[in-house]
Amino acid sequence: MATCPSGHQSASDDYCDVCGTLIGAAVLAPFAQAPGSVPAQAPGGVSPAEGACPRCGIPRVGQFCESCGFDFNAELPPQAELPPPIAPSPPIAPSLPIPSSATADGATWTIVVTADRAYYDSVQDAGGPDAATIGFPAYCPERRFRLAGAEVRVGRRSESRGIHPEIDLTGPPADPGVSRLHVVLVSAPDGTWSVVDPGSANGTLVNGDEVPAGEAVRLRDGDVIHLGAWTALRVTSG
Repeated sequence: MATCPSGHQSASDDYCDVCGTLIGAAVLAPFAQAPGSVPAQAPGGVSPAEGACPRCGIPRVGQFCESCGFDFNAELPPQAELPPPIAPSPPIAPSLPIPSSATADGATWTIVVTADRAYYDSVQDAGGPDAATIGFPAYCPERRFRLAGAEVRVGRRSESRGIHPEIDLTGPPADPGVSRLHVVLVSAPDGTWSVVDPGSANGTLVNGDEVPAGEAVRLRDGDVIHLGAWTALRVTSG
C-alpha cells in the first residue's frame, strides 16, 4: 500500500485512490497573492494562490489539476455577472442671472445741467411777479449726473425739510425759480426714463411743452427739460 501526500492509503502507487494526488509529488508553495485580490476559499478554509488548485495548491495547467485531478471548469462556481455601471448624470449647468429689465436696452442715461440764456429771456418776456429781480448768472459750469436706480429727484437741498435730491441744484449759482422738489425722473422696465412734476411752484417744460402736474412724460435722447428761471436739463442716452 502506498501513502499519498494527504495521508491516504492507496492501492495504486502512482495516484491516490482516495483523492487522486500524485504519489510522491511534493506540494508546491502557492503563488504570491496579488495586492488587493480576494482569493477563493479552498476546502478546509485554506486560501489558494491565484492560478493554483484550490484543493492541493499545485499550479494550474490545463483543465484538470496534475496533482489531484481537480476539474477547474466543472467544480468552480460560475462568476456572478455584475450589472453594468450606471452612467453618471451629466452635471447641471448653473443658472445664469437674468439681466435687469431696467438696463435692457444697455443705454447709459445722463442729465447735463446748464444755464440757458434763451429760456431766461423767454421767462423775462412773460413777466412773472419776481422776473425783474432775477438775473442771468455770469458763470454757470456744466454739470453731469448719471441716472441710476428707480427714481432720481431734482431740486434744491433743504435741511429743515429733509430734502436731499440726487440732482441738487442748490448752486452756486442758485436758480430761485427751482422748487425744493421740482421734478422726479422715473425709470421704466424697458430702460427708458420719464419726468414727473409733483406740483412745483413755477412748472416744468419738456422741449417747450408744459408738463401736467403728476403726469409722467417719457423722455428721449436729446430732450431738454426747462425749469426755474434759466435752468436747462439736457437728456443724453447712449
